[in-house]
Amino acid sequence: MTATLIRGRTLSFKRAPASLDDTGAYAYEPDGALLVEDGLIVASGGYDVVKAQARDGAVEIDHRPHLVLPGFIDTHLHFPQMQVIGSYAANLLEWLNTYTFPEECRFVETAHAERIATHFFDEMLRHGTTTAVAYCSVHKTSADAFFAEALRRNMRMIAGKVMMDRNAPQGLLDTPQMGYDETRAVIDQWHGKGRNHVAITPRFAITSTPEQMSAAQALVREFPDLHVQTHLSENRDEIDFTCALYPEAADYTDVYARYGLLGPKTLFGHCIHLSEREMDAMSETGSVAVHCPTSNLFLGSGLFPLKKLVGRENPVRVAVATDIGGGSSYSMLRTMDEAYKIQQLQGERLNPLESFYYMTLGNARALSLENKIGTLEPGTDADFIVLNMAATPAMALKAEVVNSLADELFLLQTMGDDRAIAETYVAGVAAKTRLGTPSP
Repeated sequence: MTATLIRGRTLSFKRAPASLDDTGAYAYEPDGALLVEDGLIVASGGYDVVKAQARDGAVEIDHRPHLVLPGFIDTHLHFPQMQVIGSYAANLLEWLNTYTFPEECRFVETAHAERIATHFFDEMLRHGTTTAVAYCSVHKTSADAFFAEALRRNMRMIAGKVMMDRNAPQGLLDTPQMGYDETRAVIDQWHGKGRNHVAITPRFAITSTPEQMSAAQALVREFPDLHVQTHLSENRDEIDFTCALYPEAADYTDVYARYGLLGPKTLFGHCIHLSEREMDAMSETGSVAVHCPTSNLFLGSGLFPLKKLVGRENPVRVAVATDIGGGSSYSMLRTMDEAYKIQQLQGERLNPLESFYYMTLGNARALSLENKIGTLEPGTDADFIVLNMAATPAMALKAEVVNSLADELFLLQTMGDDRAIAETYVAGVAAKTRLGTPSP
């Protein structure tokens, strides 16, 4: 396969930045390059150094003056909710029952699932997201459509067939045995095929009986290396309902703990209203709290205590995500703009280096996939994006007074969206510009 030399200003994080002055947290090359072969980054650094390692015949693509970064990673979103975005509702439970559950019932139809899968992956590429962690619907057809499209596009994706056997319309219910059997079938059919990862996915405690939670526990025991994803402590009414359904549990987090679902590969969406005891349980098990800022604001769920979680004596691992379709944007840039505002409302600061760390290496670490994605290190997947801070007239005007890398990142975060993504590379292949005009 022909090698490709990508030239541009490169930025890749090494660890979480402690401050705006923490230059040791990242590698920035004002004239940098990546050498890509067979879907992997084989060299990165200064342009002259990397070019010297390229074989004769390597194709050079010059993206200057733009910024080259690892592809964005979205750690929580719902593939069947693309047509739920922007649905008017007072709160989480009303939104689920009025809009979300009826829409997800449509995914029993293979043709509908396949059509939405095509649009879903188009939007990921358009917005610079190269890896996502997705909930499918309860129907195996939805998982099949999702993973087939991920395989066709050669993208590293994590997803699961939702398990839910109560408190939802009949068309969205499985049974404990069916949830177990179909999840096993999805694992057998799709996990490790191409770059696919299957996640064990009990939707949340409200929609799973104790028997189904036990079935999820059995799957975790059988497949300890798989990710687990569910929801936790998003909304006060949700918390009360959950605790009423599981009166023997100490709190919402303890429901999952009793079924062995806490752990370093478990992603808990939201985690807004955790008690100190719950935070300690999350910390002790290495479980991940996934912050979904646009969704939390849209549904009025609450303000995520990011700085408290990561700064406490027993810190909690944190990731960030769009939560489509409670979330209102596919863009991780828009997502982090709202995350910034949520911290502002709590008297905290989230600097732009931190934001871009979370979207890349931070989320990769949360997924235990930092050896594959989230950086521009040699040996990792060649999933990266090209960002243009002057993508719109308003951005270009602001860009005239940008004097530092931090200023540029903050401009991209505050004013950027899919238009700021000049290109998205998947396994070394330019993918965004191949999309063309969105199809109806």
